[in-house]
Amino acid sequence: MDVTSTDYIRGLMNVIHWDVRLVAIRGARGVGKTTLMLQYLKLHYSSDCKEAIYVSLDNPYFTRHTLEEFVDLFYLHGGKHLFLDEVHKYPDWSREIKSIYDGYPGLRIVFSGSSLLQILNAEADLSRRCISYEMQGLSFREYLKLSYKIDVPPFSLNEILESPDSICSQINALCRPLAYFEEYLQKGYYPFVFEGGSEYYSRIENVVNMILEMELPQQCGVDPGNARKLKTLLTILSTEVPMMVDMTKLSLMAGMPRSTILTYLHHLNRAKLIHLLYSDLSSLKKMQKPDKIYMENPNLLYVLSLEEVNKGTLREVFMVNQLSYQHQVEYCTRSADYTVDGRYVIEVGGKAKDGKQIAKEQKAFIAADNIDYPVGNKIPLWLFGFLY
Repeated sequence: MDVTSTDYIRGLMNVIHWDVRLVAIRGARGVGKTTLMLQYLKLHYSSDCKEAIYVSLDNPYFTRHTLEEFVDLFYLHGGKHLFLDEVHKYPDWSREIKSIYDGYPGLRIVFSGSSLLQILNAEADLSRRCISYEMQGLSFREYLKLSYKIDVPPFSLNEILESPDSICSQINALCRPLAYFEEYLQKGYYPFVFEGGSEYYSRIENVVNMILEMELPQQCGVDPGNARKLKTLLTILSTEVPMMVDMTKLSLMAGMPRSTILTYLHHLNRAKLIHLLYSDLSSLKKMQKPDKIYMENPNLLYVLSLEEVNKGTLREVFMVNQLSYQHQVEYCTRSADYTVDGRYVIEVGGKAKDGKQIAKEQKAFIAADNIDYPVGNKIPLWLFGFLY
């Protein structure tokens, strides 16, 4: 805890209700869940304080002792605030946490784990007891602050769409965003980029392999023997320009039955490796075929694609990634790329993109690459990286 830096703290720190008795922090591997918990401990407790403790459940200690045994000892010695990391690596974690919650009413528990964690399940329904938060990788705004000390507050989507001129003026007075934007798209999403070294892409690939080979088999019952086929599927998806989804084509290319592909796509979506886009979320049926499939974030394209990354795909992946963290994004079947929150229509493109497609739409905008300032309803693409 003492070595954990608090020079920069993610915005989620101030969103989480830390005083609630049971808090879950879910997210893809590598987005900073552990760091966030250690920062909270460092800011609120002294290093020799016995009231709070952080423990990772992949510690060998838990091969010989149960979590309940550990908590009982902690509580007897004055423990009040328990931080549990990597809970998905502990068998029967949800049942034991429910038992601890019910048996120690004076104890506050914060636990973190994979995006695949099921808070609601048949054995131990934690949904009525727990407040759950999803942690995202770095936004473009956060990357600028961490890399270059360029400090700009986040803006709401409504602010960006309604007042882009003043926001762009504020940001351009501090820096030239386009000078850093491509760098972010290539190597700016996962916080471990700041740990130095030239192994950033290798670390992302390790994250992907860990999810495919360990987390999906453990959390979703995926056959471990299909890990290689899943990696092939991700490579196909990262290389293909995201057109309308052809399940038969995907099935043939990945060498798996159509029904299996569909199931695995939903698992990969929950694991935060891909993003499935649908045209009507309100009538979404279980295991429905998606309309479009994207990599979850731009950096994954550079790691998994076997070809040069397509610029159009890169722009769309960025937009879906940044928007979907706080907003409902649907595939627009009428004229544009997306409908956001059922209110806004957004088309994504390059600098020369015109507004012919969305001319008849209300509250319609173009997110355009390679521009510094808005022009009419054309808003700089990079500005959507300031949503959080």
